[in-house]
Amino acid sequence: MRKSKPKKRVLLPDPKYNDTRVTRFVNDMMWQGKKSVSFQIFYDALDIVEKKMKDSEESPLDIWRKALENITPAVEVKSRRIGGATFQVPMEIREDRKISVSHKWLIGFARKRSGRSMSEKLAAEIIAAFNNEGSAIKKKEDTHRMAESNKAFSHFRF
Repeated sequence: MRKSKPKKRVLLPDPKYNDTRVTRFVNDMMWQGKKSVSFQIFYDALDIVEKKMKDSEESPLDIWRKALENITPAVEVKSRRIGGATFQVPMEIREDRKISVSHKWLIGFARKRSGRSMSEKLAAEIIAAFNNEGSAIKKKEDTHRMAESNKAFSHFRF
């Protein structure tokens, strides 16, 4: 955009936990504008997490937050073309991008899982991420490894 950055929209907190981060996650998970379906999937997933992790003293919302914290990347690589060669340049990630990347990884890998319903698949992925295992954790480690191996090109940062 030539003029100015667009204003950030204010998200309303969700009805059950009164948390705007939950609303943002549900918005990322939503398909075809069906927000109520997305909320139902999320709440069902947290109920499943609560049943499976009843020996844990943490609430299901805290388990979900910790899982997101575990899969949030610190750096990523971006392609930069210099003199005919393309380099993978490691860059730190902005705070709002970290959030959206972690949400998209968790949702994407939950969708790829095998299972009966989306809420069961999401609950399984949340528990795996909470325990530092699963596809989303592997993706984070691969991203960090890629950035580490291309550290020599960090002076090409834009």
